[in-house]
Parts: sequence; structure tokens; C-alpha cells
Amino acid sequence: MILVYSIDKMETKTKFRPDPQLKLMDQVRETLRYYHYAISTERTYCNWILRYIKFYEMRTHPKEMGPRHVERFLSHLATREHVAVSTQQQALNALVFLYRDVLDQPLDDTIAHVRAKKKIRPPTVLTEEEIQRLFAQMQGTHLLMAKLIYGSGIRLMECMRLRIQDVDFGQNNIYVRNGKGGKDRTTFLPQHIKDELHLHIQRVKELHRQDLKEGFGEVYLPNALAKKYPNASKETRWQYVFPAKKRSVDPRTGRVRRHHVLESGLQKAVKTAVKKAGIDKRATVHTLRHSFATHLLEHGINIRTLQELLGHADVKTTEIYTHVMRRDINQIQDPLSRLYADPKTS
Repeated sequence: MILVYSIDKMETKTKFRPDPQLKLMDQVRETLRYYHYAISTERTYCNWILRYIKFYEMRTHPKEMGPRHVERFLSHLATREHVAVSTQQQALNALVFLYRDVLDQPLDDTIAHVRAKKKIRPPTVLTEEEIQRLFAQMQGTHLLMAKLIYGSGIRLMECMRLRIQDVDFGQNNIYVRNGKGGKDRTTFLPQHIKDELHLHIQRVKELHRQDLKEGFGEVYLPNALAKKYPNASKETRWQYVFPAKKRSVDPRTGRVRRHHVLESGLQKAVKTAVKKAGIDKRATVHTLRHSFATHLLEHGINIRTLQELLGHADVKTTEIYTHVMRRDINQIQDPLSRLYADPKTS
């Protein structure tokens, strides 16, 4: 780890440099961890960087390549592999990180790769009756999580990473910390599961007390909070609302902790329930969030309020739900009939 200080206009700036003695991928991981990237992001970026290197048959070190090589790789993803726009952007983000933060050779703005075609598809939405059928095929903690996502509109990983202190039973709020884009927001706590969730958290607290008795009880803390508050990792309020059944070794620190449950468990449970419920739509956990938004619009919520609840940066993202919401066209008078129904114009 090397910190480089430079003086520019009387300001001191710090630039992190990975250990040059390490192998490239170890340098990438060291830099990602220095900047506190999520472990899921670390895996994704490392995967794309390796794919980039393998694309050139591992003959050339990335520091000896540049923008034109990146262009060719990204164009290949679009024209040969036909990846989605978000997938191509993910690859670009990983390579920008590699050249800017690891190799200190920032890519310029002249990259002109073939861009993946953006396909705008309306989101899959379940009716309220289908939601009931889906929940009837689920049970236990998976059912509670599914109800929480549908009732509050939070994302899958926001549900997984929810901490005990983020559930405010007094104010009936759920606080989403460091959501997509690193933003915080507030949504509401579904009244239907309030008592059930409270009972669930009491069981989680008991599990935490047992961990402490056995000499464990630590939980991962985001960013530098572990250094700033060394005892916070064992506090009850920081524990995950949906903890894993077993303790595990943190791959970054080697410490034994109780992490949150894996998202794959809920994903599989929802997939199985969709099939058992006889729902022929391509429904996933994220469909519950889509349904939350659509049903609120159908019941008259202001779209700006919905934007805040969902955590969308742009209202245009929220507006996509207006295309799939059900409208009772029998209650709408067509303009021709309205024209001749008006005595002033008849």
C-alpha cells in the first residue's frame, strides 16, 4: 500500500497506490478494499478484468494496452455476445476502475465502442390476487422477507442488508442505508407484518445473545465504522434483521462473524412458489418491488412520492410503472362522447 501526496494550489491530495510487488489481481483487490467497495462489486470487477485479459489471450499486460483495446473488448460484448446495456456498462466500469485507480492510466473520453442495444421492456407485475396466491405457497422467514419487499418496495439486497436499528416500530418506518447509488431513504413499515417482524427480531436478538456467550457476536460494519467504533460490531442494533443460520469466516479479514442470509435462498423460494401458485408470468423477487410500485399508483399515490419511496434518481424511471398499471376504462368517458354531452357544444 502506497499513499502519494501531491500539492496543488495549496491543497494536499492523497492518491492510493497498490503494492507494485503484488500480482495484478491482488493489486485490484487491495485497491477495491481500500476504497471500501462491496464484496459483490469486488467479485464482479475482478471477473470482468479477468475476462478482458483472457480476451487478449493473456499475452499482454493491461498497462501495455489502452482505450483502443477496451473499445474492441466492449464492442465484442455487444456484437458477438449480445449482452444487455447494463452488462456492458458494468464491464466498462470495471475497466475504468482498473486503469484509473490501479494502473494510474485513466482512460480518456474518446472510447467509441459499439454500444449494446437498449431494449425497453415493461416490468412484470403481479395482480393483487396473484400476490396472495404466491404468498400462500411460501412460509417462514422467506415469506416474511417477501411480504416486507412487497409491502415496502425495498430491493432484494436492501432487504438482506437491513439492520435491527433500521426498523423503527414507533414511527412505522424502514430506513434504507446506502442503497443503490449509495443513497439513504425512508419507506414505510407494512402494518400487516409489524407484529410478526417484531417477534422475528426478538428471536434474532436472542440468537445474538447466544453468539456473545460463545465468544462471538461480531457483524460486518460498513466503511470505516469498525475502526471508528471498535465495539459497535457486537452491538445488537447493528445485527442483521435476517442473519444466516451459521457463523462464517469473513473472506477479507478472516474473522468469524454472522453474516446476513444469502439472497439465493429467497430467490429460489419465490421461484418455487410462483410455479406452485400456477402463475405463468416470469416473476422473480424483484417483481414484488414492481408490483408494490404499480399497485400504489393504481390506488392514487403521487408519482413523486413513489419516486422517493423507491429511491429513483430520476422520475422517468418511476414513470415506467404508469405503462403497466391497470386502468378502469369503463369509468373514463371518451372525448367524442364528452364533446356531445356538453350542452354548450351541442
